Amino acid sequence: MLTIYGVYKSRASRLYWLCEELGLAFRKEPVLQARKVPDPLAADAPVNTWTPSFLAINPMGQVPAIDDDGLVLTESLAILLYLAKKQNGPLAPVDIAEEGRMLQWLFWGATALEPITVVVTQGDESGEWKTDAGKKKLVGIGESLRRPLSAFEKHLADADYVVGDRFTVVDLALAEIVRYVQGHPELLEGYPRVKAWLERCQAREGFKAMWAKRNAE
Repeated sequence: MLTIYGVYKSRASRLYWLCEELGLAFRKEPVLQARKVPDPLAADAPVNTWTPSFLAINPMGQVPAIDDDGLVLTESLAILLYLAKKQNGPLAPVDIAEEGRMLQWLFWGATALEPITVVVTQGDESGEWKTDAGKKKLVGIGESLRRPLSAFEKHLADADYVVGDRFTVVDLALAEIVRYVQGHPELLEGYPRVKAWLERCQAREGFKAMWAKRNAE
């Protein structure tokens, strides 16, 4: 039985979306991010990323993590590719060349894009972006996004999806990374293909099902 550690309002959302796409049964272990718990090490604190029992699963203290019948994995993008390949459906690579392209884009998302986009979510939680200083910082984030989003915009000129001209696990992963800036439309101005691609991804029933459960959490 697949066990997923992490709440919907975390990076675990990308795993829950994949499970909706693939029809995978799973058991959810609702591990909160420690930063959302007033005293994460208190005896009565809810299970969170600093809880010793969870640190035994992932010593890095991050969600998501999975236990798939004894196989423990802790990096969300690796987990996504693993689960997609295990099911061997249309979301998975069809050959080693396509897998290479998928890995290229997954690593790009992790190194060139997510370190920038995730900062926006942290500012949203604190209300930082509503201040004058925060608005100026958003401008700087937009500047930092220019190169990766311009490259992505160019890539999407000849295809509706990232790899193989079909929706794959890579689209799912990157859509969740780009979603972080969706609440600030100015950051996606000038990238019409990226915006259209994101809309296509989020129009899928799998995303809608995950999002409804996220909102209800």
